[in-house]
Amino acid sequence: MTAGLAVAALALGGCAASAEEPAAPAEAQVATAESGFGTFLAGVRAEALEKGLKPETLDAALANVVHIDRVIELDRKQPEFTLSFNEYLGRIVSQSRVEEGRRKLAENKALLTEIERRYGVQPRFVVALWGIETNFGKNTGGMSVVSSLATLAYDGRRSKYFRTELMNALTILDQGHITPANMIGSWAGAMGQCQFMPSTFLKFAVDWDGDGKRNIWTNRSDALASAANYLSSEGWKGDQTWGRAVKLPSDFPRSALGTDTRKTVTEWAALGVKAVDGKPLPARDISASIVLAEGSKGPPFMVYDNFRTIMKWNRSTFFALAAGHLADRIGGK
Repeated sequence: MTAGLAVAALALGGCAASAEEPAAPAEAQVATAESGFGTFLAGVRAEALEKGLKPETLDAALANVVHIDRVIELDRKQPEFTLSFNEYLGRIVSQSRVEEGRRKLAENKALLTEIERRYGVQPRFVVALWGIETNFGKNTGGMSVVSSLATLAYDGRRSKYFRTELMNALTILDQGHITPANMIGSWAGAMGQCQFMPSTFLKFAVDWDGDGKRNIWTNRSDALASAANYLSSEGWKGDQTWGRAVKLPSDFPRSALGTDTRKTVTEWAALGVKAVDGKPLPARDISASIVLAEGSKGPPFMVYDNFRTIMKWNRSTFFALAAGHLADRIGGK
């Protein structure tokens, strides 16, 4: 519901009262809203109990939950995406991030090698996603995940989705992986150093160090292994990269653009596609697609299955291309 429609709805609601009835004072309206949110939370608690969650978990998790108006503001006013691909790439793949990524790659070499051995994901990609999502664990968000999700579930715009995520967050608490006070994240409920939504956590988070907790907030090994497990579970191929910049012939058919069209690298080469420097592509049977960075315009790229997997992590072509570029730079390519 837009702000204008919300105002209209309130106005129409006021018409139901008699002409002589005075408007409710502001504090009463606030109390009514709080009462409604409290009723909502009571329903959440009842549903969670039916699902088998422990009463003491719910007492602790819901005791200090508040409706966060700022979350609704952010949900309503997400900025329109106006950056060009090159502008976006410059921000995401900055020289400072590349340099820090290389340091993190070196510092965590032993851990990342073991993670690669188990999940088949090259370390540079794990570090790149870590860097993009939370600046290598520095910026994991500062909002209560339970309060944020409860606010969004109560709001109504996407209530079914966020109520499910709220139940998942309560399940995580019930399993003892984190305390309510330490379950912090973004305004939309993404959590930890890899910014998993609660449903993603339940599917892919791992207890790398064997302490009985999947702690993606403060345990670096759990966080990085969880990121690798996500990619591996979603089809990552450890013997391939993500893609490459290419040069298209002047008569390249636009109908062949997009991830729906797949050909081998050899077949694309036969259609005149070359490396970005104009040299011939290698003769490979890897399945690939040709995409333009900005959909219908922008620089062209040949992308492989691992690009598609990154798109499952974040369904943005800009994000997937930037993650691939950052991984390459971190890896020294």
